[in-house]
Amino acid sequence: MIGIIFQFGTEIIEVKVQGVNVLFRASQFTNFADIDGIKLNKVGVLKEFPDLKDSKDWQIIARKRFKDKIKTMKTERERVDYIIEDLTKFGYKWLYKQRAGFRPEKNKNGG
Repeated sequence: MIGIIFQFGTEIIEVKVQGVNVLFRASQFTNFADIDGIKLNKVGVLKEFPDLKDSKDWQIIARKRFKDKIKTMKTERERVDYIIEDLTKFGYKWLYKQRAGFRPEKNKNGG
C-alpha cells in the first residue's frame, strides 16, 4: 500500500494505492472511495480525453479508461508515479507519499 497526499488550492486530497485499487479521499472526515465515488471535472476530463466532448456518458467512460489504465501497470509504484504525473498536470501539488511501514517521503520540489 502506498499513500499520497496532494494539495489542490486549499483542499487536501489523499490517495491510497493498494494493488490495482486506487482510493481517494478529499477530507479527513470522509471515507475513501474509488474513482466511481468522486466528482469529475469535465474540463479536466476533456483535456485528457477530448473525444468525450459530445458524449453524455463522459464520466462513465473516463472512469473506465482510468481503471483500465491502472490495471495495465505492473506495480503499485508505477501506479503512484502515473497518478502523481497525471494530477500534477491539472494543478494538484503532491506533498507526501508513504509506503506501508515506512516514513513519509516529502516532495523535495515542494509540489
